Amino acid sequence: MFKQIVIANDGSEGAFKALSFALDLAHLHHAHLHMLLVEELPDFPASIDEVMEEKDEADHRFKAVIDRAQALAKLKHAKMEVHVLAGHPVRTIVDFLKDQAIDHLVIGFMGHSALYERIIGGTADRLVRFSPCSVTVVK
Repeated sequence: MFKQIVIANDGSEGAFKALSFALDLAHLHHAHLHMLLVEELPDFPASIDEVMEEKDEADHRFKAVIDRAQALAKLKHAKMEVHVLAGHPVRTIVDFLKDQAIDHLVIGFMGHSALYERIIGGTADRLVRFSPCSVTVVK
């Protein structure tokens, strides 16, 4: 039985399929549901203006994602705690899972070309590999 579930949402359609699944799973297990959004900042910003511009753009993009996610949660009569964190997506999500003693992660699968997956690897693949808890990948 899961007590703490995280849905990692990047705003993609795959992430929203995963969110729907996570909402149902949290309801089934009477679990607390967290939604994580990770804001990737530039590694080497040229100026504080560049950081502020990136943050403003991410805040604007995440607002629509959060609004859509909360509307879906409301339709399913579910509660969800939203966290917007900054950093590298995989590392930030894995650290959150460890810090909050999360026992299950739900993620959407975003397909890339076979060459991309072979050379770079996918976020979903790395989350499955490095997660300290069980993971469900929704296609």
